[in-house]
Amino acid sequence: MNNPESYRIRPAGRHLLTIGENLIHDHHAAIIELVKNAYDADAKKVSVSLGLSDDENSVVIVIDDNGHGMSKDTVINHWLVPSTRNKLENRMSPGKRIMQGRKGIGRYAASILGSDLLLETVSTTGERTQVYLKWSDFENAEYLSDVEVQVTSSPTEQPSGTKLTITGEDRYKRAWYDDAVRKLEYDLRKLISPVEEIRATIAGIRDFQIFLEVDGFFINSNRIIEKEIKPFPLFELYDYRISGKIGHDGIGTLRYKNQKARNSVDEDIKIDLHHPTECGNLIFDIRVYDRENDAIDLIIKRGLKNENGYFSISEAKKLLNENNGIGVYRNGFRIRPLGDPDFDWLKLNEQRVQMPAQRIGNNQVIGYVEIESEELSHLEEKSARDGLKENDSFRKLKEITNNIIARLEERRYIYRRKAGLSRPVLKVEKEYEKLFNFDDIKIAVEKNLDKPHTAKEIADTIVRVVAQKEEESNRIVDNIRQAVAVYQGHATLGKIINVILHEGRKPLNYFKNQIPNLLFWIQEFNEEEAKKFLEEILPIADGLAKNSQIFVNLFGRLDPLATSKRKAKEVFDIRDTVSHSFDVFESQMIDERITKDIKYGDGVVNIWGWPNDIFIIMTNLIENSIYWIVEKDTPKRSIEINFSAKEGRMEFMDYRDTGPGIEPHLIESGVIFEPEFTTKPYGTGLGLAIAGEAASRNGLEIRVFESDTGAYFRLQPVAGGKTWNQ
Repeated sequence: MNNPESYRIRPAGRHLLTIGENLIHDHHAAIIELVKNAYDADAKKVSVSLGLSDDENSVVIVIDDNGHGMSKDTVINHWLVPSTRNKLENRMSPGKRIMQGRKGIGRYAASILGSDLLLETVSTTGERTQVYLKWSDFENAEYLSDVEVQVTSSPTEQPSGTKLTITGEDRYKRAWYDDAVRKLEYDLRKLISPVEEIRATIAGIRDFQIFLEVDGFFINSNRIIEKEIKPFPLFELYDYRISGKIGHDGIGTLRYKNQKARNSVDEDIKIDLHHPTECGNLIFDIRVYDRENDAIDLIIKRGLKNENGYFSISEAKKLLNENNGIGVYRNGFRIRPLGDPDFDWLKLNEQRVQMPAQRIGNNQVIGYVEIESEELSHLEEKSARDGLKENDSFRKLKEITNNIIARLEERRYIYRRKAGLSRPVLKVEKEYEKLFNFDDIKIAVEKNLDKPHTAKEIADTIVRVVAQKEEESNRIVDNIRQAVAVYQGHATLGKIINVILHEGRKPLNYFKNQIPNLLFWIQEFNEEEAKKFLEEILPIADGLAKNSQIFVNLFGRLDPLATSKRKAKEVFDIRDTVSHSFDVFESQMIDERITKDIKYGDGVVNIWGWPNDIFIIMTNLIENSIYWIVEKDTPKRSIEINFSAKEGRMEFMDYRDTGPGIEPHLIESGVIFEPEFTTKPYGTGLGLAIAGEAASRNGLEIRVFESDTGAYFRLQPVAGGKTWNQ
């Protein structure tokens, strides 16, 4: 047997170039990485300079900071060592900053910015070290160890800091076209949390400043520019804002502010997720902007200015288009591309398509979420510095952030509706009454014809014609009303399609598995006519019959929603229909351990109307209760019904559940009964609106009350509504 031989892994010469090319997203990301390195070096100031060589054939990029610099030993044993563990093991800088870098690769971002690099660094002890790297040496070397790097060192009285000078011809120069330079300014602006900037301004302490110098490339129509990079001025000019903190235990407080309404009072919102966040402590600051021209004009008047004065509406819209998005910040720095305008990581635009009146789009929001370190939050950055890994913690972060945005959306929707800023909500039953009510016309006709020269017979004839037209129109609207009722029944059926799938899955599986067995034994029986095969066939046949009955019962329970015709109004005991509506959800309620308690009372509880509409009302109420009880995992799980009647006629029906209940501001505004409004993440906003319409058709109304124990609805006759004799 041959003796084993030992070998060592030898990285190829271009290994460093591979790190730069494959792990750094683009040349903007490369500069961001080098700026972060300056932050890790405790710099108070870093300058990014972008210019041309004297002959204008090469781009020259200089990144200069006033941090603690590096000694020769640090350069040799850390800076020149790829993927060093130094920052991974030492998470705090000497200046007590939490390190931005972790993997020891950021410095090799320079390889995609130019063809060579000059490092000049001065340590706090006065040691000046220089290193010159020519990347083609690594490209041409067979092994990394073949490349010799010259390091020089000498004492100096210069202040500490590090300066990187990167030079590149041709393709490196062409990378910095006009839009690329503007994007660099944009990325640097969004790198620092705007709130940190505001805090620094108030405190009068600038912890970390970034300056951009451009000479030879056009940016905002200027060939030469020098400016301090600060967050965009839009941040303080919002219409609506929600901000605050949620602890790792899922408990926190948010504050909602409406800057659009004068004399508005800020609202504190207590948050209890009923479980840990699973992504550490979270800090939110989310600001929303209405996009109508009048709204943009108000934003401008609040102080949206540039060097030339106030913005125009088109300029302000462009600024919003370029700078919207919710960023994720760690230790004061944004994790790209989260927060980029075209990176809708929360799927806001997708949700807005479903309910444009309530939801906000990604181009309406500017904000951020602050997260903790990877160790505490389990939110891990991708190796290529292009976002967070799609693990359970990131999915939880998205869920919680969408939950917070929904709290703002609810309050914004209510305000806009009251202020007349959103399109009016169409309530079908009320529109019917307006459309075919001719009382105003009859009064006007009688008033104008009540003159001496007008014959009474003519006036009576005209009024009679109008009355006939009113009667005919009301017959038409009754037909329309019945058609809408059928469609609403079908819509309700669509909402509970999960019930059909849940109930039907078991019998379908039985048919799928047992029918081949039945055919097999029938064939055996036909060939031998042996009675023993009947012992195999009969149980299968019995099972087919029983499972078929499951389908019969299921479709029977759903029939009131699937009907295509409406019967005439009738007097019926509402308790029977209410009890029958629970049958639809029987299996689901058993699976989720949800009980029902119906207090029927003594005697009958009659109403005059359509049983199908009561079925629609109850189905939507029960479906909502089941959803929220399960979603919030409430310990007590029940639905309670209580009837009250007088002389056999219903006075009211109380409906209660033990879910999370309904927020007081939603009850006060009545918004929960409006189409398109929902608090479910992916709801349709139809359930309670349909229930309200169904109640109205039957001379009933659904009221909702505040309750400490869950949702509380009451179904009762409308005061002054039609009686059974009308």
